[in-house]
Amino acid sequence: MKLFDNLLDLLYPPRCAFCHRLLRNSGEGVCKDCLTKLPYTGDCSAQTGLKHIKSCVSPLYYENNVRESLHRFKFGQRTGYAGIYAGFMVKSIDENEISCDIITWAPVSRQRLRSRGYDQSELLGRELSARLGIACMRLLVKQRHTPPQSRTKNAAQRRENVKGAYRCCDPEATRGKKILLVDDIVTSGSTLSECARMLKEAGAAEVSAVTVARKR
Repeated sequence: MKLFDNLLDLLYPPRCAFCHRLLRNSGEGVCKDCLTKLPYTGDCSAQTGLKHIKSCVSPLYYENNVRESLHRFKFGQRTGYAGIYAGFMVKSIDENEISCDIITWAPVSRQRLRSRGYDQSELLGRELSARLGIACMRLLVKQRHTPPQSRTKNAAQRRENVKGAYRCCDPEATRGKKILLVDDIVTSGSTLSECARMLKEAGAAEVSAVTVARKR
């Protein structure tokens, strides 16, 4: 197995998930420079004020190498980044004392899942579940395909774009539970708020959220 891993490293040299520089071995994931210089949210990791969400925590700001890394994760098949991101996310969850009964995620539409081949937020949710020892369950489906939120001009358009796009697919599992909702990025918070609204309408006791990054 070690020989096979070394061969893979020769064929596909391991690179930092953020700056994309070559790493000494595939087990590192992030170079020492990035570990020091990444745009951490620090004491501002918890964001309140999102409708239907108690608190949304994010370890990083969505800028520079973090933005480029997440683009590779979402659109470039770099699914292995999910485990790297999850390590940062767990730290924010612990520091902000976020507790939950179930982990779920803000899902992509069937159309986007077919074209991309995976749901990046589900991958994050599964990784968090493994690290936290908390069940990750599909509680939401995206019943209407929507244009990317990045194409909208303002917060009002973002809210309208996702309104009615999601529904809770397992009300029984949701009812009375504290839910941790996972997504990759939070900008205006419209997507997370709409997902949380559906969970609350299905009877969730509380919804918190976690993302890899958020806009400064």
